[in-house]
Amino acid sequence: MAARWPRLRVWLWAWLLLQLLPQVYCEYGMVHVLSEMPGSKGKDYCILFNSQWAHLPQDLGKAKIFLSVKITLGSATMAISFSRQHAKSLLELQNQTASVLCSSSDVPHGGFNNQIPMVMRGNCTFYEKVRLAQINGARGLLIVSKERLVPPGGNRSQYEEIDIPVALLSYDDMLDIRKNFGTHVRGALYAPNEPVLDYNMVIIFVMAVGTVAIGGYWAGSRDVKKRYMKHKRDDGTEKHDDETVDVTPIMICVFVVMCCSMLILLYFFYDHLVYVIIGIFCLAASIGLYSCLSPFVRRFPLGKCRIPDNNLPYFRKRPQVRMLLLAVFCISVSVVWGVFRNEDQWAWVLQDALGIAFCLYMLKTIRLPTFKACTLLLMVLFVYDVFFVFITPFLTKSGESIMVEVAAGPTDSSTHEKLPMVLKVPRLNFSPLALCDRPFSLLGFGDILVPGLLVAYCHRFDIQVQSSRVYFVACTIAYGIGLLMTFVALAMMQMGQPALLYLVPCTLFVSFAVAFWRKELAMFWTGSGFAVNTSLI
Repeated sequence: MAARWPRLRVWLWAWLLLQLLPQVYCEYGMVHVLSEMPGSKGKDYCILFNSQWAHLPQDLGKAKIFLSVKITLGSATMAISFSRQHAKSLLELQNQTASVLCSSSDVPHGGFNNQIPMVMRGNCTFYEKVRLAQINGARGLLIVSKERLVPPGGNRSQYEEIDIPVALLSYDDMLDIRKNFGTHVRGALYAPNEPVLDYNMVIIFVMAVGTVAIGGYWAGSRDVKKRYMKHKRDDGTEKHDDETVDVTPIMICVFVVMCCSMLILLYFFYDHLVYVIIGIFCLAASIGLYSCLSPFVRRFPLGKCRIPDNNLPYFRKRPQVRMLLLAVFCISVSVVWGVFRNEDQWAWVLQDALGIAFCLYMLKTIRLPTFKACTLLLMVLFVYDVFFVFITPFLTKSGESIMVEVAAGPTDSSTHEKLPMVLKVPRLNFSPLALCDRPFSLLGFGDILVPGLLVAYCHRFDIQVQSSRVYFVACTIAYGIGLLMTFVALAMMQMGQPALLYLVPCTLFVSFAVAFWRKELAMFWTGSGFAVNTSLI
């Protein structure tokens, strides 16, 4: 018992040390800008502030009364002033963007009496800037940054000493205000409450669970047809569609190593590799879309005629005209997305459609022959997901998760491209803070494919033991529950979550429990008679 006390004291001192470390509260707020010209429409811009320096009102109406802003734009600068009383008593901002306000020499003659100076970021701490501004009579401070916005931090004693607000605004937003509103504009600062969960989570949930259910069901049904009946193959393309790949433990290890290597390469060389990933996605998505639509096109009575004999690599097999037209259509859809992929208004619809088709194609093509292989794959990727989301922030200089940074696109990327290997849905809560935070909610393809392969295995096993799809239904429901747990964790922690952290335990445990309850665990674990039978066909 006594041996435990030194270890307990270590943990106690570590906890106390964490409590004494300075904490930075990062909060997004808005600048609502309105031109002095009559009839003009206002526009919101994002700011980043620390509520320990000053609080901002949550309602724009109250902001116009209690925290007003007057913005004066010079030849290449902007000024914002704060008033704590009424909109009529606006404070002027003195343009000091030529300096960084790090020494008394940067303070103009007469100081900042009842003004809000605006200075550029750099060369000294936020505390030094805001302290100089307050000593010289400033009523607030706005720092314009050309770099990534970070919360203006300090320590407890500094927060107690300073009583004027300080916020960061991006340099691009400053230029946009100047371009759209001219040199004399008015505005107000506020920090609206953001809903805990956005309605777009419902859309992502339906798409993800639907893809897993349809893909798993399709993979199992297709395997049954392959085992119990002969397919009629009109051409080589249909023969290619029937091919499957059984995953082995060696393939799992190689796949995980490749995933880790690619993720790290993307983190360091994102701007160079992102276009390679986009090109691969266009090709794979067109193949997936063709695979999903071809069964429906073959039901059409038209276009059964074949092209004439030729020596071309693909056309020498004389594909049907309808299948050729389908291939052209699928390639065209991918090309349209590739050209207009950055159109946020509608390109996400094409990306999600192509992504779902790709996931269905992969679930139909890749097959895990045993529950042992399923467990190995899911557990290894579980560790991979957790490591790159929760552990890598302690290893990177910026303190950001490698997984989240790559999935959402680095903020300092010169290309501003995003990886397409995600389902994305725009935010639907109409909160102004959508301008500050990422305007899309994302779910990676891996969070669909990895558990989906287990769902497909469960459906095939259901058919083998004639269990009325109890494994398939239970595993699909478990996937939905795991996804809901992911959304709840996202709302509580307000940070990106590794979905496999919740999906893997839910799906594996439920599948194991059903097999144990039905006393079929040995057969379910090894796929006894299942993998062998399929290999004989």
